[in-house]
Amino acid sequence: MKILITVLVVLLFFSFSGILLAGEIIRKGLDLTIYNQDLALVRDLRVIRLEKGENIIKISDVASRIDPTSVHFKSLTNSNSCIILEQNFEYDLVSSDKLLSKYIDQDIRIITRDDNVYQGYLLSYDTSQIILAQDRINGPIYMVDRGNIRDIEFPQLPEGLITKPTLVWEIESLDTSEHLIELSYLTRGMNWKADYVANISNEEKTLSLNGWVTIDNKSGTNYALANVKLIAGEINLEEEYPRVDQLKMALMAEAPPQFEEKSFFEYHMYTLNRKTTIKNNQTKQISLLSVQNVPMEKRYVYDGKLYNSYYFDNWKGLNYNPKVSVYIRFKNNIESGLGIPLPKGKVRVYKADEDGTLQFIGEDSIDHTPKDEKIELFIGTAFDIVGERKIIDHRKITNNVYQDTYQIIIRNHKEEPIKVSVIEHQWGDWKILKSDYNFKKIDAYNVEFEIEVPKNGESKVTYTAEYRF
Repeated sequence: MKILITVLVVLLFFSFSGILLAGEIIRKGLDLTIYNQDLALVRDLRVIRLEKGENIIKISDVASRIDPTSVHFKSLTNSNSCIILEQNFEYDLVSSDKLLSKYIDQDIRIITRDDNVYQGYLLSYDTSQIILAQDRINGPIYMVDRGNIRDIEFPQLPEGLITKPTLVWEIESLDTSEHLIELSYLTRGMNWKADYVANISNEEKTLSLNGWVTIDNKSGTNYALANVKLIAGEINLEEEYPRVDQLKMALMAEAPPQFEEKSFFEYHMYTLNRKTTIKNNQTKQISLLSVQNVPMEKRYVYDGKLYNSYYFDNWKGLNYNPKVSVYIRFKNNIESGLGIPLPKGKVRVYKADEDGTLQFIGEDSIDHTPKDEKIELFIGTAFDIVGERKIIDHRKITNNVYQDTYQIIIRNHKEEPIKVSVIEHQWGDWKILKSDYNFKKIDAYNVEFEIEVPKNGESKVTYTAEYRF
């Protein structure tokens, strides 16, 4: 149903000489700081002219998801000459039901889809019908089906209803002068994330890494020609605060980095080196980085244990994981061509086939990664490598001491030899009594064996561990 509002009079409120609307207020600058927690800080610079005495300032092109308690208004020209008496956020937006509620017992005009016209006093309405009386006492009474209504005409916009969320200030000015003002506020509905595309070289020794920033604006307004900064990190927010195609992206031509990264407090800030416009309900992607020939290694990892607690005497026939995981690892340092803090995001990995066509081979996510730290991505499981894990001996030494002997077998069906990292998990107060391979202690309860497996062959790891509980 289309609602047509016919304005017959201009509200006296808007004829007051001290009232300035947003269209009369010139914007001089717009800064947007976006956090990756559905939050943005807006800093809006405007020029206004204040008359001596009381002034009403109205700005309607603000985010509809604004936190009104965060709004800050100040004059950068002379803050002492203007005194803020009141600050209001008006959000009672026009809708068909709100207009109807304001016009109960008043005269309106309805035009139906079959061109019938009904005019009279609005008596009541619900979701299905509107009831009018041509005369309050003598009638007749009209019941009009809302599904058949084409237009409703109201004499004017009732006081208190607005077409856009609006910030309103009542300001006392000590003189008549022009002011550069700063308006800042926090809003929900703005978010950003990083997405990465990694292309692995044919020899699987290097990769190229392209990073993209995706900005999503659902805050309820447009931000034209804004200076954009992105904050990477987890800021603390109180609980009561109001809460492409990827293959095409992988084939995009390389673009120079458009963000400058700097440390900021305990976070990292990425500043776009040009202005950009972010429209409401728009998703925008901007290049973050593009690096070639990053040294990498491919790792095979076998973790065969499927149980999460020690079995004591129920050790026979335990299931195991036969799959060998595939990882790629590289270092975020200057020597690799990187060496900048990388914001968290999803990394999609591609490799060219024999025809030179990029094929998607897996994806993983990274957390906020400082420079000089390693990045390891889980890509998937190896088709031609199989693991087997079993307990071949279990002994109870005392009531609280046990000894177990494990055998891990890796079978390699590939046409080249490989290295596999075998991860084993320990229990209680443990020690490894003997092993046919050297091992490395990863942490308090995990060890790693690195074994070589010949092409079309297999290798075995056998070790005995003792546990005290």
